[in-house]
Amino acid sequence: MIKQALLGEFLYEAENTRKLLNAVPDTALEYRPQPHLWSVAQLASHIAEVYNWYESTFLQDNFDMATYKYDKGDISKASNILQKFEENLAKAKTAIEQSDESQYMNTWTMHAGGAPLMPPMPKVQVIRGFLFNHLYHHRGEMIAHLRASGNTVPGLYGPTYEQSKNLNDVHLTKPLIRSF
Repeated sequence: MIKQALLGEFLYEAENTRKLLNAVPDTALEYRPQPHLWSVAQLASHIAEVYNWYESTFLQDNFDMATYKYDKGDISKASNILQKFEENLAKAKTAIEQSDESQYMNTWTMHAGGAPLMPPMPKVQVIRGFLFNHLYHHRGEMIAHLRASGNTVPGLYGPTYEQSKNLNDVHLTKPLIRSF
């Protein structure tokens, strides 16, 4: 039952991630709001990469960052990043489907050559925090980067401000909360 709930959220949110990555134009890839922040290309690539961590999280109890290798590929084009996202997404979906729900309370650890990087915690907590919430955090950063660079963003949980300007005025004037 937990696996089905996680898979449902995963699929819904993967579509939101796809919408966001599809909104990244090549012209914005080098943009970074401040010198110490990731560029749009680096951030989009990292978002795609998070999906590469699902196998190590869902199917193993230990994640050794010292042996982790990831090929970002060519991040000079948004379409390349989107392709890497789609590849990683397919592997992540398979990892969830193959996971054993009875293992979700196993203690999960992350280390680099034996040195702990995170405190040990139940795998399900890692799934929610390290995978799901981590991804949502970076999508929020991406939205901020795209807006700051003058680009539009898709509505992920309803229309954006820009999209709502095009909606019927009746929709906008209805109260969000009905008083009784």
